[in-house]
Amino acid sequence: MATIAVLGAGAWGTALASVLGRNGHVVQLWTRDAEHAAAINADRVNHRHLPDCPLPQSLTATADLDAAIAGSDWLLIAVPSSAFRGLIECLAPYRPSKVVWATKGLESQSGGFLHGVVEATLDPIPAMAVISGPSFAAEVGRGLPTAITVAASDGELAAEVVGAFHNERFRPYSSTDMIGVELGGAVKNVLAVATGVSDGLGLGANARAALVTRGLAEISRLGAALGADPQTLIGLAGMGDLLLTCTDDQSRNRRFGFALGRGADVDTALASVGSTVEGARTAAELHSLATRHGVEMPICNMVYRVVGGDTPLEQAVRELMERTPKAEFGD
Repeated sequence: MATIAVLGAGAWGTALASVLGRNGHVVQLWTRDAEHAAAINADRVNHRHLPDCPLPQSLTATADLDAAIAGSDWLLIAVPSSAFRGLIECLAPYRPSKVVWATKGLESQSGGFLHGVVEATLDPIPAMAVISGPSFAAEVGRGLPTAITVAASDGELAAEVVGAFHNERFRPYSSTDMIGVELGGAVKNVLAVATGVSDGLGLGANARAALVTRGLAEISRLGAALGADPQTLIGLAGMGDLLLTCTDDQSRNRRFGFALGRGADVDTALASVGSTVEGARTAAELHSLATRHGVEMPICNMVYRVVGGDTPLEQAVRELMERTPKAEFGD
């Protein structure tokens, strides 16, 4: 069995750490907050982020990064994308050989992919893998059936991560398409804001289905420009995660959009969710990325404009519907 450091004790990091611990691995769950670590160890549950999900005995929380990393076979990062670069910079002195992340989003400074941050910051460049797919942390924590994708730069690391997670309730699939998996995990959050807005405005099931379907077309266009495998984007990390996030109220991004649709301003909508809303920030980064590559993404651009306060909701919806008609498929 492996020794694994899970860096980030939010809901998602705790859920993934629980899977690894239930599979018999030794898990060090790192948080910056020493009181939080002590409470997790004392209560055997993360009351702050994942209540009602008992933690396995092989999992220990710590606020000591040295202790978390010492003796680990690989690192699993599960922090918000806004904190990703800072944590990677903290890891540079440790020279890790294997870095895996379950963070979904684009890098806040460059607007690029997270693997680019790892490549630019760590020397030597470690073997890398990203975990993504349709997976709410609370359901993973409770042991409900879940399937995800593990995309890796190295076949041995992919096999190691898949093997560490696989059990009768958690099924990972391997991939070599890191760009496609990272792209799907980032864009779906923005599109979930759009479907939340639509439902908050009471625009109906037809509109929601159109947003999801045409949203997938936007992901596919950007994916083609970036060299992603088209199959990735119709798989778990693409369409699978998109469907989950756009249609279920466990999604923070959807709830944020719904609050906007019901008339809340951006700050009030964010406060109503109470935790990280990746799509609210990723919208701007995605707009920059799409613009750099000359890719048209009208739904995502609408979210960017609405979240930025540039366009009223009703105007944004009208502009989407009044765009020049064209063929569904093709240029």
